[in-house]
Amino acid sequence: MTAGILSKDEGVASGAGTTSSLRIAVLDRDSGFIQVLSKRLDRLGWEHRVLASPVPVEAVAAMRLSAIVVDLAVLGPQAWTWLERLCGELPDLGVIVCTGPSTVAQRVRGLRLGADDWVSKPCHPEEVIARAQGLVRRRRRIAGRAGSKPVSAGEVEIRSDRFQAFVRGDSLGLTRREFELIELLAAGEGRVLEREDIYSRLWGYAMVRGDRSVDVFVRKLRQKLEKASPEWRYIHTHFGIGYRFAAESARADLSAEAEQELAADGEDPSVSAGAAGLVLGDRDARDQGKLGGTQQEYELSATGA
Repeated sequence: MTAGILSKDEGVASGAGTTSSLRIAVLDRDSGFIQVLSKRLDRLGWEHRVLASPVPVEAVAAMRLSAIVVDLAVLGPQAWTWLERLCGELPDLGVIVCTGPSTVAQRVRGLRLGADDWVSKPCHPEEVIARAQGLVRRRRRIAGRAGSKPVSAGEVEIRSDRFQAFVRGDSLGLTRREFELIELLAAGEGRVLEREDIYSRLWGYAMVRGDRSVDVFVRKLRQKLEKASPEWRYIHTHFGIGYRFAAESARADLSAEAEQELAADGEDPSVSAGAAGLVLGDRDARDQGKLGGTQQEYELSATGA
């Protein structure tokens, strides 16, 4: 069953213009939450529609929405499949998951499937509205850069107009969040971006202490880059600070790091080729160890997210 609720101001039905007039759908059955949220949306003059039951992705596309708020509980067993298809087929649609208590693994899974944001209930409708506004603003900024020139680094070409990155013409298959991450890092032009800054600019609000979402997405992005372009290293970790994007030769990058570590141990790099090889071979294992070992990683591996 689909219930349409139009704004009092019929003149904003198109949902065009600024974030003061949007078209949004809410897939939820929580009557109390819907009632309060609807009143707030009416005051803003937004056109909005309440979906009391799951609808086909094609039907959502026909609504020409700016954003959709989804309670996964309404979708039942098909929730993850539906969410993945929605995000995959409608990349320009802002998707906010607003559902009951969840685990870190579930939240990360939803974000990896393409959701732009995740809000846990109980929550205030004003928070959901603020996140929707921030999401749409970011999307419109990106759309405004559609005519911008591609950014090249090493073998990678970042195309804002296609929301994707390519290596020798082949797509890296980046998710929406992964593309936003590589675009942000590349825009830093070699500067180190702090984790907190990356989080706030991608998610639109402050990072909670202990949240490892940035590290998870950086790792996934780095894996795709190194698989497609193994002779180059693009994302460099500055432990305790954040990340830097720069195309550097994989051999030169690893050799420099090995020499620094050998020098720190009081050894002569020129006569320690064997030791350097061991250092280079252990690099990835150490990096993984510094980022791993958390409860969140255990949950992610346990759920297969």
